[in-house]
Amino acid sequence: MEITTESVIALVTVWGVRVLGAILVLIAGWMIGNWLARRVQAVKTMDQTLCVFLSGLAKYAVFAVAIVTVLAQFGIQTASLIAVLGAAGLAIGLALQGTLSNVAAGMMLLILRPFNVGDYITFGGIGGTVKSLGLFGTELATPDNVYIFAPNSSIWNSDIYNYSRNGERRQDFVVSISYSDDIDKAMKVLDGVIDKETRLIREEGRMPQIMVSNMGDFSVDLILRVWSPSSDYWQLQWDMKKAIKEALDKNGLTIPFPTRTLHMVEEAKSTKSSGTKKAA
Repeated sequence: MEITTESVIALVTVWGVRVLGAILVLIAGWMIGNWLARRVQAVKTMDQTLCVFLSGLAKYAVFAVAIVTVLAQFGIQTASLIAVLGAAGLAIGLALQGTLSNVAAGMMLLILRPFNVGDYITFGGIGGTVKSLGLFGTELATPDNVYIFAPNSSIWNSDIYNYSRNGERRQDFVVSISYSDDIDKAMKVLDGVIDKETRLIREEGRMPQIMVSNMGDFSVDLILRVWSPSSDYWQLQWDMKKAIKEALDKNGLTIPFPTRTLHMVEEAKSTKSSGTKKAA
């Protein structure tokens, strides 16, 4: 009876210590995971969506390590368990490789930030204003307000053109005049259009320019090069085209249509006979 009592006491003591240690490990893992998650979310330079994802990942990764430690404390062979979980994770990863590639691409987009919400971008022949950026996909709206949901991997694997990133943009207006028109007069007319436009940037390296760019088959091509804030790009383009056309018409300058000069050459008739007729 004494031996049995002592064995029970020893068994209870050993397992009690193990259970108490397991509880302490789980509590410590949970507290460390929460502390680490708060530290990740406190990073101000990181996107909020990425912060939430990484904080949750860090929290549950620490808690998973704590669970493995507890299992090892109770004598469970964690090596085989980890191998099984690894194999299951690999199988799940292969089955969801498309989804996981979108998550990886979303993380890279959130870290590198080639565009922000509100920017107008194009990629792979698709363009629109970014409405939201998540881990799996990006929501956009076209200029005519058509909804687009693009998987992040399709964006990440394409060249991204961000038309809103830079605060200033350049525009080139090609103006064609006839060969019979005075080039200097045309330049003065275009210079007058520039003087009336207040949205143009006039500073060193951004001054408006008027140049002769090409002498084509039927016209002399001038380039009117201007810089403006990116927010005024489209409205300025529409207004400038209208103002240029009206100024050319007012000053008698013509925008020529394609023409072709045809030279008609009449084939001379041969005075010689192709053959001689024999007298009958």
